Amino acid sequence: MTILDGKKVSNDIKDEIKAQVDKMIAKGEKVPHLAAVIVGNDGASLTYVGSKVRACERVGFESTMVRLSNTTSEIELLDKIEELNKNDDIDGFIIQLPLPEQINTQKVLMAVDPSKDVDGFHPENFGKMALDMTTFIPATPFGILELLDRYGVETKGKHTVVIGRSHIVGRPMSILMGRKGFPGNSTVTLTHSHTKNITQITSQADIIISALGVPNFLKAEMVKDDVVIIDVGITRVPDDSTSKGYRITGDVDFENVSKKASYITPVPGGVGPMTIAMLLKNTLLAREQRL
Repeated sequence: MTILDGKKVSNDIKDEIKAQVDKMIAKGEKVPHLAAVIVGNDGASLTYVGSKVRACERVGFESTMVRLSNTTSEIELLDKIEELNKNDDIDGFIIQLPLPEQINTQKVLMAVDPSKDVDGFHPENFGKMALDMTTFIPATPFGILELLDRYGVETKGKHTVVIGRSHIVGRPMSILMGRKGFPGNSTVTLTHSHTKNITQITSQADIIISALGVPNFLKAEMVKDDVVIIDVGITRVPDDSTSKGYRITGDVDFENVSKKASYITPVPGGVGPMTIAMLLKNTLLAREQRL
């Protein structure tokens, strides 16, 4: 069994990006600039955006955090997005989700300039991805592809089962794993909360990508030997034995499933670090497209 070490691979990617940024600086070119918009005081969102800002510092990017209050109206947020769209100094920006209930998330994501949409959430970019055109791939799916690629995990002709159909992970992964090329060329089954006999489906899978958000959902008896496991789930489970009072748990019963797997991502330290690394990669691509 091989651990798909997202922490190590993400550090390798950041080093590669830093080398490219150093070349830009040496040529006197403008370095990439990533902005993040956060509305409200959600603790997990603040932590996540903070880690993105630190990652930008590490690779030599400029970064801007736009903080808006929890009472910000939809019109105010749309005005701020229009400002960022028009700001030539900013190459890419993200809207940190979730947004407060008074704001229509879909309307907000539609307002982002597709050429600056480094999260890959705009319908124009999603549509290009589905048609195999060059575009921004959502950061988490992009990170999963990169892990499979760098570890040389065979995907051609394999049966990939995706658990979860979110627009951020499940649905794009189902499209990407079925595309021509590597990683891809697999036969994909997309499962979700209404899927019947899910164990029957997962037990036939060569590759399982789980993005359900249900701790320890995938058990050893649900998988076959030598399965490849990508665990996207990340849930805080109360645990009084830890200093924080909780532990981070994935969708997969790691202790038991890992005994049958050929490759598996740990939680934490698997897909999570890759998401930020690929957001940086998308920002670098955005900068290069604007040169």
